[in-house]
Amino acid sequence: MRESPSTGTRPVARPAPLRQAVYDALAELIANGTLRPGQHLVESDLAEYLGVSRQPIREALQRLQGDGWVELRPAHGAFVHTPTEEEIVQLLGVRSVLEAYSAHGAAQHAIPADIARLRELQAAGEAALAADDARGLVDANTAFHSYLVHISGNKVLADLISQVERRVRWYFMPTALPRGTDAWAEHASVIAAIADGDAECAQRLMRDHTERTTEFYRQDAVTPAQAPVG
Repeated sequence: MRESPSTGTRPVARPAPLRQAVYDALAELIANGTLRPGQHLVESDLAEYLGVSRQPIREALQRLQGDGWVELRPAHGAFVHTPTEEEIVQLLGVRSVLEAYSAHGAAQHAIPADIARLRELQAAGEAALAADDARGLVDANTAFHSYLVHISGNKVLADLISQVERRVRWYFMPTALPRGTDAWAEHASVIAAIADGDAECAQRLMRDHTERTTEFYRQDAVTPAQAPVG
């Protein structure tokens, strides 16, 4: 975080309890690649960057360790966790089940306005791909999958996916550009199935789509540390 003075402080939002706001801010900095796997986390630098005292930073780091975002090493300090291939594959496997079910529900409930919105999100993803914008692709991918959950109308599913969404974004970063062309072509096929109201086809296509992403990790053994964040 030594570069923070040049970019200015980023005061966290204050309506929420400060402890939670600091936790969310740090987790988001890890998920979006600002803080990289293995990076040393200096309390004073983080406090300056977020515009808070060191105490809520210290509390947040303890909680982030418990949630698998940070490693606290005695006599060395705090470091961003470097996920293993096994961790990534396990989480993406869970995600595959949830996203496939989401696509099934979306095909059952989508109205023309929903299809139009999906096509807008698809266009945003394709534009980010054309610009070689990895972070833009991650954001577009998140928006696309989130909207499918919204269309499905399944609140339980939405709650479950929200629990893994931030970590999925973190893990997705390395594949955003290398798999971008294929991934967004697969999204287009899912949209077509949803537009046709073919729930079984949409579910199968989404399952295949997420499993291909998981296989990409297995074959290339990539981690968020290798992400192009341009």
